[in-house]
Amino acid sequence: QVQFVESGGGLVQPGGSLRLSCTASGFSFSTWAMSWYRQATGNEREWVATISRENKTDYTDAAKGRFAISRDNAENTVSLQMNSLKPEDTALYFCNAGHVIPYFQIQWGQGTQVTVSS
Repeated sequence: QVQFVESGGGLVQPGGSLRLSCTASGFSFSTWAMSWYRQATGNEREWVATISRENKTDYTDAAKGRFAISRDNAENTVSLQMNSLKPEDTALYFCNAGHVIPYFQIQWGQGTQVTVSS
């Protein structure tokens, strides 16, 4: 079955960096665009970044210039390098297949918590 396992979150000071990773299974990873999403407490889940199967990237305005998404099809992983972190980046981060709209609407992972605070 489809599964996503996210890792790499933590507590970081403003201006710091984190690298998130997600391992996917249960579908043909290399043929799908993969994305990161986040959900802050009390907010709806929102799209953050996408990498297509051709390695073309797309970012929300809030992530442009600070975040970088990458993929390793041999390992079925998608990563998110986050630099210059801000308190407003604090959220639970998830990965899924798809672009702005996630494809697997039911099969979400547990996410990885990112907290940006001094």
